[in-house]
Amino acid sequence: MRRRSPVPPSPLPQRDGIDPVRVRLPADPEGRWGTVRAHLVERFEGAIGAGRVDAMLAAGRFFGADGALRGDEPYVPGAHVWFHRDFEPEVPVPFEIGIVHRDDRIVVADKPHFLATTPRGRHITETALARLRRELGLPALQPAHRLDRLTAGLALFVVRPEDRGAYQGMFGERRVRKEYEAVAPYDGRVALPVTVRSRIVKERGVIAAREEAGAPNAESRIELVERRGGLGRYRLLPTTGRTHQLRVHMNALGLPILHDPVYPVVLDPDPDDFSAPLQLLARVLEFTDPVDGRVRRFESGLRLAEWADGAPPRA
Repeated sequence: MRRRSPVPPSPLPQRDGIDPVRVRLPADPEGRWGTVRAHLVERFEGAIGAGRVDAMLAAGRFFGADGALRGDEPYVPGAHVWFHRDFEPEVPVPFEIGIVHRDDRIVVADKPHFLATTPRGRHITETALARLRRELGLPALQPAHRLDRLTAGLALFVVRPEDRGAYQGMFGERRVRKEYEAVAPYDGRVALPVTVRSRIVKERGVIAAREEAGAPNAESRIELVERRGGLGRYRLLPTTGRTHQLRVHMNALGLPILHDPVYPVVLDPDPDDFSAPLQLLARVLEFTDPVDGRVRRFESGLRLAEWADGAPPRA
């Protein structure tokens, strides 16, 4: 099998903590594209229009490995083109990211509610990754895993690209102990603690995940820590990491997490309303460091707002 040539480094720096888009020019056995412009127009005119492509070329916003492209350069299959997307204005998430730990290999952040971990969809510059790159001056920073946008708490980031695979592998191989906390209704008829096992399916483009018959692919242990009237504080210990797993399992028990806009009913909250955060917190991460073998344990400094007693910061 023929190996691809190594990707050259980007000639463009990050912008607002976001990497430029990289396009690899595909094979062209029929000779459809005589120039770089011809391919870019065909590739992007449906999204932004041919006029916008020409304007970006004129402004020197498309780059090849040797510098800005005019567009009339001969088409070369396998060459790379870089450019920065135009970002839509984003409403700032009005909460800071706490730093629980930082060394030369990892950063453990206390992510607030409503802040996505990585750029996706309409959340690009207002994400934990983009913010941390900017605030810490770490342009190569990458996430080792993803924490749901509505969930607050601990998220692990890797400083050096050569270490990312080792830390990502811990999560993929379930070698990280994760402990969550949630505030949800109390129901004495629900026998706890309990281990919930089910098959969870999440379809692209569908907001809510669902449980269906079949071999379980998700497992969570649910424990009641304490009760205050009609509410309980719960410890959630996931063994697996399916999308929305803890929210789905709590809802299946009849204990939907407080302020959940998806379970049991999909709502349409104002995206700029930060007044009712989901009461779910990633409280503990514990693992054996894959690089130096040390046992690591980190605990969030946040507290869920519906249970906070005023001392630590609220989530």
